[in-house]
Amino acid sequence: MLVTLAALAFSATDTLHLIPQPREITPSGVVALAGGIAVDVPADSADRFAARDLTEALRERGIRIAPAATASIRVTLLRSTGTQARRLLAANRIVFTDSMAAEGYAAVHQGRRLYVIGASSAGVFYGAQTIKQLVIGRGASARLHLATIRDWPAMRYRGVHDDLSRGPVPTLEFQKKQIREFAAHKLNVYSPYFEHTLEYRSNPLAAPPMGAMTQEQVRELVAYARQYHMEVIPEQEAFGHLHHLLKWELYAPIAETPHGHVIAPDAPGSMTLIKELFAEIAELFPSPFVHLGADETFELGRGRTAARVSAEGIGPVYLRFLSAIVDSLRPLDKRFLFWGDVAGNHPELVPTLPKDMIAVAWAYWLSRDYEGFVRPYRDAGMEFWVAPGVNNWNRVYPDNSVALRNIQGFVRDGQRLGATGMLNTTWDDDGDALFNQAWYGVLWGAAASWQPGESRIDDFERSFGLVFHGDTTGMIDEAQRKLAAAHQRLRDAGIGDASNYAFWLDPWSSEGQLMAAQVLPAARDVRVLAESALVLTAHARRHGPLRHPDAIAAMELGARRMDWLAAKFQFANEIAEMYARAGSADTTREGRRRATDELAGITHINGRIQDMREGFANLKQLYRQAWLAENRPYWIDNVLGRYDLNVQRWIAREEDVAAAWRVYNRTGVLPAAASIGMPPPIQQSSAPQP
Repeated sequence: MLVTLAALAFSATDTLHLIPQPREITPSGVVALAGGIAVDVPADSADRFAARDLTEALRERGIRIAPAATASIRVTLLRSTGTQARRLLAANRIVFTDSMAAEGYAAVHQGRRLYVIGASSAGVFYGAQTIKQLVIGRGASARLHLATIRDWPAMRYRGVHDDLSRGPVPTLEFQKKQIREFAAHKLNVYSPYFEHTLEYRSNPLAAPPMGAMTQEQVRELVAYARQYHMEVIPEQEAFGHLHHLLKWELYAPIAETPHGHVIAPDAPGSMTLIKELFAEIAELFPSPFVHLGADETFELGRGRTAARVSAEGIGPVYLRFLSAIVDSLRPLDKRFLFWGDVAGNHPELVPTLPKDMIAVAWAYWLSRDYEGFVRPYRDAGMEFWVAPGVNNWNRVYPDNSVALRNIQGFVRDGQRLGATGMLNTTWDDDGDALFNQAWYGVLWGAAASWQPGESRIDDFERSFGLVFHGDTTGMIDEAQRKLAAAHQRLRDAGIGDASNYAFWLDPWSSEGQLMAAQVLPAARDVRVLAESALVLTAHARRHGPLRHPDAIAAMELGARRMDWLAAKFQFANEIAEMYARAGSADTTREGRRRATDELAGITHINGRIQDMREGFANLKQLYRQAWLAENRPYWIDNVLGRYDLNVQRWIAREEDVAAAWRVYNRTGVLPAAASIGMPPPIQQSSAPQP
């Protein structure tokens, strides 16, 4: 077998793997949990919730919650101002500094007791989350790492920005799961992105049927998140990215261009609409923050405001309208975030922005340093956050080799230059991204924003599978590395990475033929890496129950789609090669037999053209399952239709080849490949071996 499983095994009970890693930790042994764990019930209601959350997590892992007298270990949650906590801190020479007050915590091991101490309810909660990760394994065989810990975050705001407007709209239950997992890894901001998928009673045309959060769902989610110390910060686009509203005729008078994407700043009614939308947002979301978006206003100046932009310049027109939006919304008593495009386009105008706004500088690619994205805001005295990305958009699976380094570098430089927050972004640009595939990048963002300075990627890569999935074999981590390497192999081949464009591209089209010439030399390597990832996840599943099986299934879907991206180019070219050989066979009995064998290899039982049909059909079923595990049915047919289109395409080609075969049987002459839309085979040099 191509994957050496024995080499991947490690003893998870001998090594600490935590996400994020605490600032200061001194291990003090490991205790078996055969006798169970006792979790004391605190007096404070918020701390009781933290204790209950810890207890439920342990029960889910089959660990017995035992009476204090018989438990293997007893966990107690304390506030730092209490007498017992002060005594424990003094005895262990632990100082609670001002930087620990808001969210910091300490853990103290003493005998058969493990104490979590926080100055705030958030600190106690985050300490309890670390206890979850100190427990390795399941049931009576589980073990607990004992340690003395002192920990607090590097950044005040640590969040995830989740696209709810480019296709997938999660169910409320999945959003609650997101909240739980974000909080478990010490994130404290969830920012749903809305263009049109929020119910507005003042503007009911905006929300698509069955494809928007209702106001009741928002209130329920906000209340749920509050228990987990999660701030829900909505982003409603207020300038650009509003096509789904502006395509309605009733909103045509305020569009910069007909049925376009951008609100015209000078149009009567533009500010009225903005005020109506954000008045409802302010009532629904109690957060002190609201994100205005205001990015990528590419159409500005191409329509209603063309004359003004020509006279004044696009930068001043853009910034004056953004400032006017903020001024008009000040009665809502919110602080306004906005995307920091202006720093790159017009840095000289940054000082003209209202100083109480918060710039969210974004960059999703690799750079030696990211200082240029934030320095204009720092120099202007504005608060700013940084927004890296998980690189999940337009890809069959997130490109984690890019995502991890982008997050690492941007958060590092953001911390160094004074960023107060990080908003790690997921985007669903072509409508088929699955959040369950993005947990790897999301948890890395949680680690990088909590930990000070430049976080170590290799530490994270060794920890993710154990911390998130409970995988004690290391196989999930190795599978993630295989998928990142497959992306890199395609990048080395010159096609970028495992993009959805390459996945859907017809290999017999003129564009497909150009791409096939690049993909084919790398195809075997890509397939071996993707298939090895599938072998690894299968063995990890069999080794023991894994947490988040839907996320494992989504990862496996990504591996299968990556494998199929390469396989379809291989099979399509093999069909062309077989057809060419059949067409060049001589008219002897042996020649006709060889031609028949070649044609049977194309379209008979288990023929290559049947493989093409079945590959898309099978992936469609897996994709539907993965989508519905997290999303509402809204939008799914837009993606499934592409699978159907490809199935039908290869069914039609199956019939074309079968008809050509019948002609050959009657006449002894095989119709030219071009007559049935088949290109000539691509000549390949010997493919590199893995």
